[in-house]
Amino acid sequence: MGYRITVDVGGTFTDVVVVGADGELLIGKAPTTPERAFTGVRDALENVAAGLGATVPDVLAGTDLFVYSTTRATNAVLERTTAKTALLTTEGFPDVLVLREGGKSNPFDLDVPYPEPYVPRRLTFEVPGRIDAEGGIVTPLDEAAVRRIARNLAERGVEAVAVCLLWSVANSAHELRVSEILADELPDVPCTLSHRLNPVVREYRRASATALDASLKPLMGAHLAAVAEDLAEVGFTGELVAATSYGGIMHIPDLAERPIFSVKSGPALAPVAGKTYAEAELSAGDVVVCDMGGTSFDVSVVRDGTINFTRETWLGERFLGHLVATSSVDVRSVGAGGGSIAWVDDGGLLRVGPQSAGARPGPACYGRGGTRPTVTDAAVVLGYLSPAHFLGGRMTLDADAAWKVIEELGERLGLDAPKAADAVQAVASEVMVGAIGDITVNEGLDPRESVFVAGGGAAGLTIARIVGELGCRRVLIPRTAGALSAVGGQYSDIVAEFTGSCPTTTAAFDHDKVNAVLDELNARADAFAARLAERGIGDARRDLFVEARYAFQVWDIELPVPSARFDSAEDVKALSAAFDAEHERIFAVAEPGQTVETLTWRLRLTAPVGDDRRPRMAARAGSGKAADENAQAYFPGRGLVTTPIHTGTDLPAGAVVPGPAIIADRTSTLVVQPEWTVTVTEDGNYLMEADQK
Repeated sequence: MGYRITVDVGGTFTDVVVVGADGELLIGKAPTTPERAFTGVRDALENVAAGLGATVPDVLAGTDLFVYSTTRATNAVLERTTAKTALLTTEGFPDVLVLREGGKSNPFDLDVPYPEPYVPRRLTFEVPGRIDAEGGIVTPLDEAAVRRIARNLAERGVEAVAVCLLWSVANSAHELRVSEILADELPDVPCTLSHRLNPVVREYRRASATALDASLKPLMGAHLAAVAEDLAEVGFTGELVAATSYGGIMHIPDLAERPIFSVKSGPALAPVAGKTYAEAELSAGDVVVCDMGGTSFDVSVVRDGTINFTRETWLGERFLGHLVATSSVDVRSVGAGGGSIAWVDDGGLLRVGPQSAGARPGPACYGRGGTRPTVTDAAVVLGYLSPAHFLGGRMTLDADAAWKVIEELGERLGLDAPKAADAVQAVASEVMVGAIGDITVNEGLDPRESVFVAGGGAAGLTIARIVGELGCRRVLIPRTAGALSAVGGQYSDIVAEFTGSCPTTTAAFDHDKVNAVLDELNARADAFAARLAERGIGDARRDLFVEARYAFQVWDIELPVPSARFDSAEDVKALSAAFDAEHERIFAVAEPGQTVETLTWRLRLTAPVGDDRRPRMAARAGSGKAADENAQAYFPGRGLVTTPIHTGTDLPAGAVVPGPAIIADRTSTLVVQPEWTVTVTEDGNYLMEADQK
């Protein structure tokens, strides 16, 4: 068995995890290089290769599997750097992306401007032809008009086309013919068809996903090809796969064909790692996974050992951003990472994020020209980060620059530098507490009864304050916390999902129609599994889900389907009972006997390729020596306190570190607040618990 490498290219840092035949996790970290992703990957790999006594080409030549994840797609959508994309819709329905589905976070705020559609109206074109809800052709497709539209697109320099015609989920003939004409007229312009990508009934969701996917095809196709080319040039001959929003992996050609599944792929891996650690260390089924990186704070949930999925992923603010509308791991993100910028609004209130200093120039303490205060700068001023020991001494921080920007912020707030820095930490923590509450309390999960797993390079700085606010008393911080998403890639399997629409009700269940859809989904899964078998990957598991609702409700919930087929009335009753139970779990109320409407059916195929070994890093040196040094660190309610700084590798299994203290590890720093204690577990991870009162 050769090496298995996973890479997570974040907004600020690139994380690399290498696992060899002995199952030991080796971590590398380097600043992200947006201009050429592989440069940062190589820098991080050099950290690992040096520890192996090898070169990067040596390591890559001995690698069997390389898992790649990146924020490139997410950032491109948010920054509007995607391809120039046109949208083709049914004549009379050009405003699908304009009107959306309604909804507003604050309905009484009349100052919020109406959001712009993802594809502007000037690039939206109406296609003559109409199909009805039963799949019948009401008006034939006007092929001559489609050719005129295609030539217009060429004149406008359109780089990608999204096709979303009315009721294509019932009859795809018109969409298929439009794609054939586009291929004739625009052979070099990629096209996405809505019925293939996201065959759901809701028009806005189908159109939004289609437009996002089409706009990403030129960018992600070129990006993934460049990564493959760079790896090949350095000697990599193994299998290259990429992380997806499912929390799984996918072969590069498949992802290039459907790049929407690369959106938020990095954050989707963190709960995979969190679940693995929580099960291995604490046998926990309910887990809250926090991942605080340089640009954002991501939180996800594992319930009863199962990672939560959603189709409500927004890029940007909810209702104002753009709805991805495909299945993805349910990850809630807020702009409160280590690089998030602290600022004072017009009312004199301190705010943190969502703007970020990013990788270039980064926080002021990075010494790369940053001039605005960030959460990381605040940590330096508070004494939490040692300028000489950051990233295990591989990067020296500019403490003077951090003090300068925090002092300037403090002047606007009327606070000295330490108090201003503490205020930045407090505001950032409150933002994170809100994100956790949104995915736990609002979804019927009590965070006090869950185990927290904290990851990300900046998580250890604030996690005690965050969970303390929530009334939680136990947090597991893996030694690999600084590369949590990259670690998740080591334990991820190939995941593919196949979707079909078939509206029916439990009161008049259409057995034949539903079974026909399920047969079609299984046939597509069979074809996919056959391609995997050609690569030596077998034993795929299939799970069936349905989106359903009580009659006359507006929104659906997704639940596992208890039957693989529906051959009797008992199968329908079992489905209805399963829906009642899921509705009661989420909303604390159910209506047994009420008619249930089903809309969309999904078959998820999972092929095991992830490492099934217990995650472990190299054995600790375990010298057990006293703290290397002391620092003056600031803690709320106590002010400046002489605080011991421990080197993580010097702490043996079973070591107990009472707060206040600081533990500096190779990829992250853990701040042990007063009245908290850290115990080093047998696997060498950190279990932080609130002291008993």
